Amino acid sequence: MDISQRKRTLLKVIVLGDSGVGKTSLMNQYVYRKFSQQYKATIGADFVTKEIQVDDKLVTLQIWDTAGQERFHSLGAAFYRGADCCVLVYDVNIHKTFDTLNNWHDEFLKQADMNDPEAFPFVLLGNKVDVDGGNSRRVTEKKARDWCASRGNIPYFETSAKEGYNVEEAFLCVAKTALENEHDQDIYFRGISDAVSEVEHRSGCTC
Repeated sequence: MDISQRKRTLLKVIVLGDSGVGKTSLMNQYVYRKFSQQYKATIGADFVTKEIQVDDKLVTLQIWDTAGQERFHSLGAAFYRGADCCVLVYDVNIHKTFDTLNNWHDEFLKQADMNDPEAFPFVLLGNKVDVDGGNSRRVTEKKARDWCASRGNIPYFETSAKEGYNVEEAFLCVAKTALENEHDQDIYFRGISDAVSEVEHRSGCTC
């Protein structure tokens, strides 16, 4: 069968973590191969899309970037529903962003309201490994891997959104993990448009 005639699979991926850990930068690096030094906090939620091929499947990754600020946490339930995978991000140079991973993990499962929370797939990214040549690092790789093991062997990647290090590999793992958890139902976004600021509907990529 011609590849253009194959059914496309839409996968919804949620990216969570404290403000400033590089969630938006990781997404921009992955989809657009771009990095900006300027930090601008995400308000509410925003998403980007990227089409990729995983084995013989055409996949559209819909990656949701959510605000890390506490005051936006109440928006969570509307955005989390129908997710196929959740990406947790922390900054390897700031221990507090690692300490809050348990909260992000548990809050997601609570708000997403899924049938089998124990089996839901996560991927952990330790970002900003490029900072100060690694000399500012506060969270060791072993500590991160131990945390992943304690949470059911979550896949772990160390990344640099700035350098593009491991970003492609991490999101390919996300796509494969999400495919294993694929929902048959359609994804609806009714009722959340008011909560979204600057939602951009993008397709394809500039690669």
